[in-house]
Amino acid sequence: MATTTPSRRGVPDRTSKVRSGAGAGTGTGRRRGPGLRRDRLSVQNGPGWLFSTPFLVLFLTFMAVPIIATFLMSFTEFELRNVADPFSAEFIGLENYTRLFEDEKFLTSLFNTFYFVVLGVPLTVGAGLFAAVLLNRGVGRMRTVFRVGFYAPVVTSIVAVAVVWRFVLDPADGLISGLASEVGLKSPDFLGSNVLAMPSLIVMAVWRNLGTAMVLFLAGLQGIPTEVREAARLDGAGIWQEFRSITVPLLRPTMLYVSVMTTIGFLNVFEEPFVMTEGGPDNSTLTVSLDMYKEGFSYFHMGYASSMAYVLFTIILAVTLLQLRLLKDKTK
Repeated sequence: MATTTPSRRGVPDRTSKVRSGAGAGTGTGRRRGPGLRRDRLSVQNGPGWLFSTPFLVLFLTFMAVPIIATFLMSFTEFELRNVADPFSAEFIGLENYTRLFEDEKFLTSLFNTFYFVVLGVPLTVGAGLFAAVLLNRGVGRMRTVFRVGFYAPVVTSIVAVAVVWRFVLDPADGLISGLASEVGLKSPDFLGSNVLAMPSLIVMAVWRNLGTAMVLFLAGLQGIPTEVREAARLDGAGIWQEFRSITVPLLRPTMLYVSVMTTIGFLNVFEEPFVMTEGGPDNSTLTVSLDMYKEGFSYFHMGYASSMAYVLFTIILAVTLLQLRLLKDKTK
């Protein structure tokens, strides 16, 4: 229910409308603050807190506490001997962070990660958009079959994917080697070459992640009103003009989401080099996540590995903010 109080001139003042039970306004919020806090903890809100408790316990146990502990660990020389007594770890300040930028192996892994992202993300987003446009326009009854076909690698175990790709890239008995021998050529050793190993992993990652981008773009394309497309065609727009002036601008929010999520996934790349090359040959496929794993769980330099994690987190945050800035929706 709303009440209206007259102003000084006798005209009802709309700004003085106050909804009963609608909570405190800006002027009274401070006076009612403690009361509101008590209401949130009242018995009436008990079921809400009860349903929220499992999430809060899991979040604090497996997310918040490890994140804070890892951050503190990055300022110490935490190793295997400190696991039983974490407070015995020696505090060394920013030494782990300064060591990182003098560590040639870490710098190589950082370069490899950027190499993987710079080539892999545009290829994945472009291939996903291309497949989605084709499925949205040219394929009718078989659309579901193609969707499943493109999306199947996403849900396939990385171990099974590795077996298939090792067979494809094997220089002696692989698929490419067999096709090359048919025309009198010799297949290179893709995974044993310093030059070809990383491009091979990029192709594999694009193939594996193409399905996710395709499904998201397809959903975005189906959300574009058909009236807009028809109006563009009536105005004489060709296929390319329709794609450039209608599809791409209206697909911008989807493109932003796909780009951000794909970039975050590629910056955290771990599985592909771990199962295919273990970072070799000569660290040519060593990424930051794989280097972090080796430092933390092979050499037990957990403090040093924690500093790597926070450097990677800072890079991901910076790249994500840059993408949000460059690709934000300008159609509104």
